[in-house]
Amino acid sequence: MAFTEVLLIKPVDGLGAEGEQVRVRAGFARNFLMPQGMALPVNRANTKYVEALKKAREAREARDLDAAKAIETKLATINLVFAVKTGEGGKMFGAISTAEISSKLAEHGLEIERKRIHLGQGPVKLLGKHVCSIRLHGSVMVEQGFEVVSENPIEPVAEAAEAEESDRHDDKGKKGRKPRKEKPEGKKSKKAE
Repeated sequence: MAFTEVLLIKPVDGLGAEGEQVRVRAGFARNFLMPQGMALPVNRANTKYVEALKKAREAREARDLDAAKAIETKLATINLVFAVKTGEGGKMFGAISTAEISSKLAEHGLEIERKRIHLGQGPVKLLGKHVCSIRLHGSVMVEQGFEVVSENPIEPVAEAAEAEESDRHDDKGKKGRKPRKEKPEGKKSKKAE
């Protein structure tokens, strides 16, 4: 397989930041990175461009870190509460996922991509208090608490009434097992011989 060296102009997730020289497949460079304006081929003229890109990257990273710290302070003041519909016994209809958390944060004026929000074991399907982690920057991780409450009053489960009713039905329609027929003494089974 053919590989080629390219110089990144823009940061690419999973590949590198601007100003870095990376080795990628030739087709990926030719068909995606270069037409999108994310990379340049490595040659003498472009290597001079590297220093300007590295300075721009340092400035961008400092700006991103400051913005992440500002968002972190805003998140500390926000209290997220999700009101959900529940059925009998407080069982939730649906679940709270990263998309709902992202949209709730957007209502509070914080635009955070849902891929930056991480729920421990997947979508939340229980009422109560929960915690999600939000990666704002490579070095800034925030633990954000949220609460899931019932939109309607919780009705207790009628298990006792159901148990009594099922006991009554079991006694009425239950048939006993037929007794096993006894074999006449005169005939012997083949196994006994």
